[in-house]
This record gives sequence, C-alpha cells and structure tokens, in this order.
Amino acid sequence: MWSSFFKASTAILAATLSMPVLSHAQGVAMTAEQSDPKALGWMLGAPPPADKIIRFSDPDYFSFPKMRWTVCHFRQLMPTVGVSRGLGAPKPLTREIDATIDGLTFTPTGAATLMTWAQSLSANYTDGIVVLHDGKVVYERYSGCLDEAGQHGAMSVTKSLTGLLGEMLVAEGKLDETAKVATIMPELAKSAFGDATVRQVLDMTTGLRYSEDYADPNADVWTYSAAGNPLPKPADYKGPQSYFEYLKTVAKQGEHGVAFGYKTINTDALGWIIARISGKSVADLLSERIWSRMGAEQDAYYTVDSIGTPFAGGGLNAGLRDIARIGQLLLDDGVVGGERLVPEAAINSIRGGGDKAAFEKAGYANLPGWSYRGMWWVSHNAHGAYMARGVHGQSIYIDPAARMVIARFSSHPTAGNAANDPTTLPAFEAVAEHLMKKP
Repeated sequence: MWSSFFKASTAILAATLSMPVLSHAQGVAMTAEQSDPKALGWMLGAPPPADKIIRFSDPDYFSFPKMRWTVCHFRQLMPTVGVSRGLGAPKPLTREIDATIDGLTFTPTGAATLMTWAQSLSANYTDGIVVLHDGKVVYERYSGCLDEAGQHGAMSVTKSLTGLLGEMLVAEGKLDETAKVATIMPELAKSAFGDATVRQVLDMTTGLRYSEDYADPNADVWTYSAAGNPLPKPADYKGPQSYFEYLKTVAKQGEHGVAFGYKTINTDALGWIIARISGKSVADLLSERIWSRMGAEQDAYYTVDSIGTPFAGGGLNAGLRDIARIGQLLLDDGVVGGERLVPEAAINSIRGGGDKAAFEKAGYANLPGWSYRGMWWVSHNAHGAYMARGVHGQSIYIDPAARMVIARFSSHPTAGNAANDPTTLPAFEAVAEHLMKKP
C-alpha cells in the first residue's frame, strides 16, 4: 500500500524539481505532435471514456504522455488557492509580431546540424511561448493543452517568484538576510535550517540531509511528498502531515555556505519565513505586491497541502502572458506604468548573481560559469541574462542587453532541464541576437 500511495503522491513534487530526474518517458519515441493531449483524447467527452480519464490518485497521472494534459489542469486534480489579479483592467501588451523568428537558425549545443526556431518548439514539446522585445509581443505560439486563455503549471519557476518575494523583504529591511533561521522560525531551531542564514536559504547553499533519488524507496523525497499530499493519509501513516511538519524533521549534512545544492525544501522553508515575516501566505503576498498591480490578465493559483499551505517550491499555475509580465517587470527594474513594485535593490541582488564557486560544485555541465541568487539562475554571459527554470522546460528568460523576455511552458517527456538546455539556451540566444539587430 505504501508503495502505490507514495508513487501517486510524489508525482506532483517530482514535476517541480530542476534536477536530472527522468520521467517514465525516457526512451519514448512519441513526438510532440503524436503526444498532443487532444490527439490522444485525454479527458474528452461527457464523461470521457474510462481509458482516457486522469485522476490525481492514479500513480501515472504525471507520466508521459498523460502529463501533457495534466500540466494545464492541476486545479481539476487537487486543492488549490488563488492568486488574485485584483479588480482593475489588465495592462495590454502591444503586439508587433516578427514573422522572421520562426526561420531563425542556431546550432544546438553538441550538435553539428542547424535547427530552426520553429523546429525547436516541437523538439522541446512547447505548450506555449511568448517573446517580448521592449515590452512588445513579437512572437507568440500555443500548442498541446494550452491556449491564450489557459493556465499551466510553472513547476520550479515558482521558486524564483518565492525568491523574489524574499529578496523584496530583504531590500525593504523587513527580513535580515544575515539572521539565523531559528531566530525567525523557532519551530525550525532543531532542524538543519536552524543555524543557516536567510541568505543561505535564498541561495540554496544550505547543508541538508535530503535525498531526491526517486530510485531509492527510502529517499527523503518520498516522505516529504507524503507530508504535502492533500489526500487523506492511510490509517497506519505516522509521518508528518504537512510541509511545515516535514521541514522540522530535516537533518543537517555538511556545512552551510559551502556549496550550492538544489533542494526544493529550501524554497518551502523560505515560504514559511515569508509568511511569518509578512503575516501572509506566499499566494496572498504575491497577489498583494505583484499580481494585482502588474496588470495581469488572469488570476493565478497554487496547489496546496492538507492544511492549505501553498506549495512555494513548485505549485504556481498561471497564464503564459502573465508569466512574461513577471519577466518584463524585472527587465524594467521593478517598475510598471511608473509605479515601483519591486525595490531596485532586490533586482540588483538577483542580477548580480551568487557564488560561482559554490555553484560549480553542483556539477551542472550545461551551465558553466553560472550561479544562483535569490532562487534565480544567473548566466553571467555577455548579455547578463538570467532565468527562472522549471522541469519539463518551464522558463522565464530575461536578457537585459537585448531588452528581451521569453516565457515558455512545456511538457518535455524528460524532467531534467539537461535534456532541453542544449536546444533551449542557444535558441534563446539566437533570438536575442536577432532582436538586437533590429532598428
């Protein structure tokens, strides 16, 4: 019983981790077109045929190709909490479509053959992508489960928004980045987080005993996921009942501040810190400080655990253009329509990047010279580009030199971004170079 329960309950968590974890689709030959959820008939009909129904309790509900439907429909599967866009009118995005972008070519990393931008969309199982240049929409495409009115799981892009909220509180003097976590969260005093600083949590340089090895049935990730599962626990379940309860059990391994280690529990710890400092959940604070003030088109939402705690590490779902608006907000130094939403110091902190030496120890071969700061991935390339990244290809890519933002939702069959980076990163750079040449 425990095996099937854990497998079903951890699918949503596995979907949010930007690590080289493979989905069940490893080796599957279905193309983006062949695996289109409409073509496969998932959840179509009233009711759908029995063999086309997807439920959260199904152990394969987030396995390829089902997950190509699931990424757009989390609120049909599990409890959620809203992120209100407020009552004002959306801020319109001017459109100046550049029809030449589809034909742009680039060479994927490690390849010898050119690929076009249009070909890269299918190669990366793109559900939706929008390119902004100087705040104007120059490219927009939808496929798979997504259209312009739909919403999609942002996966670990969520972490970057949690990190942004944390950086805002630091910049405003409400959160001391040098403070030990235990001084803010006494509940975590006996955990590994207790003697870590807020900055070490923000930059994921904490020393935590936490395994995300899905091949190991005893890995910590299974217990963490079971704690966050909103479904009723089995009668013999003795573990933590919520994200908060689990965080109190995390043991220390190694020293804080030495090496970057990408672990989702850092973001959930930060989400708890933010809630304690602000008096609001990350969902409510995101709405109050950003979503209701940036001119969003749609409400967003978070998946939640059994006590209604938003999944700060990966639970955000939103419309694509609103995700692009987040990128544009940062590109515009935190200002929308003359109103400052994000302190300049918070954006400067993120853009400046983190400890490159600490990041290098994590062994991201596709990201040489990068760093991690405030839960954003910083390239340190000639354009100063930085990203929010989520498994299966979720992205916000901000290129200050090109005045470009790319927002993408995808459902790539392989979870880890190592599978799509060789195509994604040179494709994004090719568009940036193209836009910089425009008059």
